[in-house]
Amino acid sequence: MKILVTGYTGQLGYDVVKAGERRGYEMHGVGSADLDLTNQQAVKEYVETLQPDAIIHSAAYTAVDKAEDDREACWNVNVNGTSYIAEAAKTVGAKFMYISTDYVFDGQGEEPFLETDSTNPVGYYGLTKLEGEKRVQSLLADHFIVRISWVFGLNGNNFVKTMLRLAETRQELNVVGDQYGSPTYTFDLARLLLDMIESEKYGTYHASNEGFCSWAEFAREIFKVAEKDVKVSAITTEEYPTRAVRPKNSRMSKQKLVDAGFSPLPTWQEALKHYMNELSLEVK
Repeated sequence: MKILVTGYTGQLGYDVVKAGERRGYEMHGVGSADLDLTNQQAVKEYVETLQPDAIIHSAAYTAVDKAEDDREACWNVNVNGTSYIAEAAKTVGAKFMYISTDYVFDGQGEEPFLETDSTNPVGYYGLTKLEGEKRVQSLLADHFIVRISWVFGLNGNNFVKTMLRLAETRQELNVVGDQYGSPTYTFDLARLLLDMIESEKYGTYHASNEGFCSWAEFAREIFKVAEKDVKVSAITTEEYPTRAVRPKNSRMSKQKLVDAGFSPLPTWQEALKHYMNELSLEVK
C-alpha cells in the first residue's frame, strides 16, 4: 500500500510514517515545506503524480491561542487545505482519513462525548476543524474522521516535554486541574490509524489512550515516572487565562472503535511509561 501522510513534521504524522514503514508500506510523509496545502493546484498535481492508495491528513494549524487572531491562516490550512487534499483523494480514488480534535465539542458536562453528540466549538481552531470535517463529509461518501486529544510523541513539543523542562528549575508548579481528557501517545495512535485505513470500516471515530485525567494529574504522573520531586498544585481554568477558551471536558467515548472490532489503546499511564522510556533512550 502506498500512503501519503500530511503533517509529517508533527508528532502524529512522524509516527504514522514510521509505523507504516514497519509494516512494509510505501510511506510518503510531507510537511509544509514539501507541499503547500493551501495551494489547490499544487495539491492536485502532487497527489495525481504520486497516486497514493490512501491519504492520512494529519496536518493542521494547531496554535489554538494564535488562531483567535490569525483567522485567515488558520482557515486556509484547516478548511481550504482539507478541501483540496480531500478533492485530490477523490480524483485518484484514494482512501481518506482526516484527523480532527476534541475541540469540536464545547467541553460542557462530565460525561464522555459520543461520536454522534452535537458539536459546538467554543474557539476558532475548533470551528475550523469542524468545518474541515464537514468538507470531508460533503466531498467523500466513504471517509474516516478521527477525533484525537492531548497528544504527545517524540517528534515535537508537548505537555510532557514542557513539564520535564520545568522540573529542571522548579520544585513547585501550578497546573490546571479542572480540564479533563485522555493523554494520547502518537506511537499507539499511529498503529490504530493504520489498522483503520487498512479496513473498509468508514465513519467518525474517537481515538485516544484509555482512561481520563486532569492536566494536574497528568503532570503528577509524569514526575512520578521521571522520579522528579516536584509539587503540583491544581488550579482552576480561570486562574490560568488563555486567549482561546479550553474545553473543560475533553472526555470522548471510544465505544464505536470497540464495536467496529478495533483494539483499544493501552491506558494513558502505560503509554506515558513507554514514552518516557523512549525519551530517555533518545537522550542517551
